Amino acid sequence: MTTASLESRIEEFFAVGASAVGDAHALETFLELRTALEAGTLRAAEPDATAPTGWRVNAWVKRGILLGFRIGALTDMGGAAFSFVDKATYPARRFAKEDGVRIVPGGSSVRSGAYVARGVVMMPPAYINVGAYVDEGTMVDSHALVGSCAQIGKRVHLSAAAQIGGVLEPVNASPVIIEDDVLVGGNTGVYEGTIVRRSAVLAAGTILTRGTPVYDVVNRAILKASAETPLIIPEGAVVVPGSRAVPAGYGRQMNLSVYTPMIVKYRDEKTDLSTTLEELLR
Repeated sequence: MTTASLESRIEEFFAVGASAVGDAHALETFLELRTALEAGTLRAAEPDATAPTGWRVNAWVKRGILLGFRIGALTDMGGAAFSFVDKATYPARRFAKEDGVRIVPGGSSVRSGAYVARGVVMMPPAYINVGAYVDEGTMVDSHALVGSCAQIGKRVHLSAAAQIGGVLEPVNASPVIIEDDVLVGGNTGVYEGTIVRRSAVLAAGTILTRGTPVYDVVNRAILKASAETPLIIPEGAVVVPGSRAVPAGYGRQMNLSVYTPMIVKYRDEKTDLSTTLEELLR
């Protein structure tokens, strides 16, 4: 079957709503989509040089994922040690040694419909949700979350407790995208469709959202999302958590400040040297 054929069938079954529940052909179509997502041949979002952000959202793929929730019945999952109740269409993925994915014991889980490439390492406990794409050589550290449909590039390090937000609805919304060779520090949160360009560094505790302005002190600029585009962190930027004074009213009177992420430099050889520890952990 071609991608165009799969897309048309997904759109057809999604449009009929609850009538798709119990339809064997709808389930077959969804399983075809889920298999392609796990193989990495389909993605909820993918690079597109013609798009304003360099990425294209495949809304029909998201509708296919939502179709899986609609037609799936609740079922008991797990074995003697762990018990779960979830949609039958979304069991936890299982990996074999031949897959080349290293999942260290201790409670990590990958939901079916997520792509996890060879060379990925998951430290416990960590979680990768449906529709996510995690590319080669990436480290998903303890307590890290990769949300639904999030796109993670090659050789990324998601440090302990990093949260990469997901998005299924609205279906045309861009998921969070972390490009190649990005270092995401511990307790960092990246949400609401933010794009982090390749080789950027997000220091521990940095929070990025659609409504968060980022102050680039190197270039004396303020980076913001717009109605058409999400917040975009430039290539090689080093972002740290900071603060700025409340300029007026009671906040100024009380010397209050608000959280502000700042770009304090752009990645150079010295920054790269500080990240060589990553190679020793793989």
